[in-house]
Amino acid sequence: MEWLGAPYDFSAGAILNIFKPEGKTSFFAVKRVRYLTKTKVGHAGTLDPFASGVLLILTGKATKKSAEFMDLPKWYTGVIELGKRTNTDDVTGEIIEQNDVPELTLSDVESVIQRFIGEIDQIPPMFSAKKVNGKRLYKLARKGVEIERKPHRVNIYELKILQFSNPFLKIEVNCSKGTYIRSLARDIGDAIGCGGFLKSLTRTRVGPYAVEESLKLEKLPDLFSGFDE
Repeated sequence: MEWLGAPYDFSAGAILNIFKPEGKTSFFAVKRVRYLTKTKVGHAGTLDPFASGVLLILTGKATKKSAEFMDLPKWYTGVIELGKRTNTDDVTGEIIEQNDVPELTLSDVESVIQRFIGEIDQIPPMFSAKKVNGKRLYKLARKGVEIERKPHRVNIYELKILQFSNPFLKIEVNCSKGTYIRSLARDIGDAIGCGGFLKSLTRTRVGPYAVEESLKLEKLPDLFSGFDE
């Protein structure tokens, strides 16, 4: 934890490096911290419910710095399953297409992912919170509506293969804010020629805040119990 004011004065401002587990929403974690600290709480970039890892939660006056923390580079590890496409581009969606995965060497895959390093244009998934013409895309997607999305520019600072066992590709990504790792998984699969979706995702770091130092959600009540003493 990092305090901007006196010890345990959450209204003065604190930065909490929370570990968000799979299956919980980012807003569940925000609400939990708000209940425990009894002050204003915000976040510096959400994680999808199926993902896990670093979630920065800001309290009190620190919430005014949310844009500053949003701009920090982010690190992820993720597993892409090749040969299948889902309607959400991740493991939570319905499989909408299946294809044979070509025989690939590690060198073949490395040559493909090199295309995605640097500034690239991404088309956001339909199942995302991004607004188009004032409407959340995921709300349209739930009604079966798909609309044209304009690509937006993101920066992939680093992208490397951690493990490849066809059809599973484990990658590590260091990227700018606004990057959809789901879109990256989809686009890598398309570039290989068989499609792909994001099977799992962990955010391992946001700026200097590492997952190894994250506070577990289930431990928060014990941790916060002495703050009013």
